[in-house]
Amino acid sequence: MFAKDIGIDLGTANVLIYVKGQGIVLNEPSVVAMDSETKKPLAVGSEAREMLGRTPGSVVAIRPMKDGVIADFEITEIMLNHFIRKINGKSFLSRPRILICCPSNITQVEKNAIKEAAERTGAKKVFIEEEPKVAAVGAGMDISKPSGNMVIDIGGGTTDIAVLSLGGIVTSSSIKIAGNVFDNDIMKYIKDKYKLLIGDRTAEEIKMSIGTVYSGNKNDKMEVRGRDLVTGLPHTITMCSDEVEEALRESVYIIIHTAKNVLEQTPPELAADIIDKGIVITGGGALIDGFDQLLSHELKVPVFVAESPLTCVVEGTGVLLDNIHLIDK
Repeated sequence: MFAKDIGIDLGTANVLIYVKGQGIVLNEPSVVAMDSETKKPLAVGSEAREMLGRTPGSVVAIRPMKDGVIADFEITEIMLNHFIRKINGKSFLSRPRILICCPSNITQVEKNAIKEAAERTGAKKVFIEEEPKVAAVGAGMDISKPSGNMVIDIGGGTTDIAVLSLGGIVTSSSIKIAGNVFDNDIMKYIKDKYKLLIGDRTAEEIKMSIGTVYSGNKNDKMEVRGRDLVTGLPHTITMCSDEVEEALRESVYIIIHTAKNVLEQTPPELAADIIDKGIVITGGGALIDGFDQLLSHELKVPVFVAESPLTCVVEGTGVLLDNIHLIDK
């Protein structure tokens, strides 16, 4: 049994694992359910996500990743161990090489924490790569040539924006505004406007079903159930797409403003290439209706959604594992 090469997209919302020669073998939420009294893990991944917001007193569902970095080291290790065991990544004879992705502007301490968590799962060697670079590779961009490529990766915890050339990042920015913040925006909007309390999962459902960021682009309606803050009883309201646009507007414009800043810092030659090729958006946020149109309208550059935005990063790890000489520095 030869050692496996494993690529991990350790996301705030989901963990995806790629095994060389097998493709994507795991895609599960980054959630661990723990017994708060005995501190024992009860469920990991999809099973634990079902418990979010629905657990009895002694069971807590925890997301160990926050804003793309490790918020709870022990639980991240439990989660990684569970997933690597699940895909049979550690056999008795082999210790895998692991390539793991992190947001572009995190500190060395945060990078070391990610590396250490992977090493403690029994990896022979751990490589750390920056997310926007891996996302660009996974989206099919050729970043090895001396020409500019721009990618906006809107994940669960962070949005990473980068301009790449000659296999490296030229200018980049990483902000903690992404999918989870959008969910919170929707929850706050409904609480303020309708005096209705809803949970994370309902907010995510609204975002995915009727959400849009481009005003007038979509006109869907959805029934939303929650707890009325005035009476304390269950209550149902009807929400439309334009309200979601209004709820998300402020956060979305921070992303646009950051993208403009990255473009302003880009050398003119590379900026000219980007106008030519356009910008590619990846990550779960790319699936929100109208994001490409709004970015294109604001940045005056063509914007395209990657073919499979949710799996770009982990597919990129697959490409890099095949060309390990590019990262084996």
